[in-house]
Amino acid sequence: MAKRAQAQAGDMSRLEMSFDKPHLINAVFGEFDRNLVTIENRLGVYISARGNRVQIEGEAGATARTRDILNDIYSRVLRGENIDAEAVQSIIAMTAEPTLEGIVRKEVSDAPGIMIRTRKKTLVPRSATQIPYMEALARDEIIFALGPAGTGKTYLAVAQAVAMLITGAVQRLILSRPAVEAGERLGFLPGDMKEKVDPYLRPIYDALYDCLPAEQVERRIASGEIEIAPIAFMRGRTLADSFIILDEAQNTTAAQMKMFLTRFGMNSRMVICGDPHQVDIPGGERMSGLNDAVQRLEGVEGIQTIRFNSSDVVRHPLVGRIVDAYEGGND
Repeated sequence: MAKRAQAQAGDMSRLEMSFDKPHLINAVFGEFDRNLVTIENRLGVYISARGNRVQIEGEAGATARTRDILNDIYSRVLRGENIDAEAVQSIIAMTAEPTLEGIVRKEVSDAPGIMIRTRKKTLVPRSATQIPYMEALARDEIIFALGPAGTGKTYLAVAQAVAMLITGAVQRLILSRPAVEAGERLGFLPGDMKEKVDPYLRPIYDALYDCLPAEQVERRIASGEIEIAPIAFMRGRTLADSFIILDEAQNTTAAQMKMFLTRFGMNSRMVICGDPHQVDIPGGERMSGLNDAVQRLEGVEGIQTIRFNSSDVVRHPLVGRIVDAYEGGND
């Protein structure tokens, strides 16, 4: 682990640290030191790197936080994780959460933390709320995942579903969402039923192809192991031995949500994802089946509710600020 020495003068601080495996430095610093530049821009510090040694200058709290970020990146590289620009942004965001201190220290230890393993990648938490969410995905039977786009609600649910399918814990993946247009009128869509609903289900397909090789996705869809369908197709069924995901659940009616929830069968898991503030059905939030279900069922044994916010957005940091601006203003 990195070694460090610190000298302070007033509110400013200079901190030095070194890494004991120089061959990993390029992965820690990033191509052309882009990871260091990202940290400098976000925390307002100056980082000077020479060989495996780093000097950090800036406000005392920011330099200490920079040290923790670099140690976290270093420990992830030691574990073989790929550190891209998104991962760096997420690590920076996680260190901003005071309640995360114990978890961050656990994450930078030698033992791997919470993770989801799929055929193509291993996923670890990239925001504060993703930690309890990933724990709930591995533990609870019905989960409501609420929050803005870009927080990983659906993506992590699909990854957990894939992980349970390939280990045999469930026999089927059932991925659904309401076919509601987001404030547009798309008109008539040609083709058979699959071709008509596929445009609405594209984000789910994208997550699947990220977790499984393309040929396996196609083969499992053809065999019925993976079923992707609009919510209307769930009526009258009992979904046993299945991992069931409902995406964009804020656009269901109360009747649709009740119908969907009561499809739950033995040895199944159900995740309902949605943003309560992005309702596209007539009547808005007042008519949303997601909001109605959460009000009725929160606190019921066996049902977990996880709430994400703008600080959990793991896309470009500007997306989080956009979410804050919209949710903080008047509609």
